[in-house]
Amino acid sequence: MAKPISLEKILFSQGFGTRRYCADLVYADLVKVNGVLAEDPEERIDTEGLMLNVDGKDWEYHERAYIVFNKPMNYECSHKTTHHASVYSLLPAPFVERGLQCVGRLDYDTTGLLLISDDGQFIHKMTTPKRNIGKVYEITAANAITQSQVDHLLNGVVLDDDPRPCYATACHPISENVLAMTIVEGRYHQVKRMMAAVGNHVAKLHRTQIGAYRIPKDLPEGQWRWLYPDDLRQLSQSVDAN
Repeated sequence: MAKPISLEKILFSQGFGTRRYCADLVYADLVKVNGVLAEDPEERIDTEGLMLNVDGKDWEYHERAYIVFNKPMNYECSHKTTHHASVYSLLPAPFVERGLQCVGRLDYDTTGLLLISDDGQFIHKMTTPKRNIGKVYEITAANAITQSQVDHLLNGVVLDDDPRPCYATACHPISENVLAMTIVEGRYHQVKRMMAAVGNHVAKLHRTQIGAYRIPKDLPEGQWRWLYPDDLRQLSQSVDAN
């Protein structure tokens, strides 16, 4: 069991500002701990199941942040954007303050499942191809997707900047021009370039799944939620390629 931590340090760890500012939040009667108004920023608190309320907003304590975000169109996965707004602008300010990063990136015009965390080891594990964690994309193509194109994707295509072929590990046709495709790498614009290499064009791209974890059907675009131990286990499981 984790040792109790001072309330000031807890607030700081969650991204509510500097240690001094966090203490001032308590002195200003803006912090509740498990529903009870806090008075002393040095009070040591048990973090197990801790629920904070800061300036009227509930905040669930997590030592490390793991969240799922349903990325909308026309947002960039970067703190320093070029032509579009940042996905971080849609997240609570404490997440930005504590340095959360996207686990891999989706293009500005790609939607769907995006993981965000402040755990560097988790980010590395989820992005390295060595772990063989599949990512499933729902591709809406400009033209009908032929069996020949599917076979080509499964057998491997060579992109123009790398002689190593890249493969779809699974392809499941959904309709004439919609395909669910699984990949384990994350090369630059990989799905779009793979489709172009087989003679088609991606009109719309949506990520639906990582590992065995599917984006929640009740999570609206532009919204996020915490990931819990069972969710994290699913993320590490292999996608069924059959």
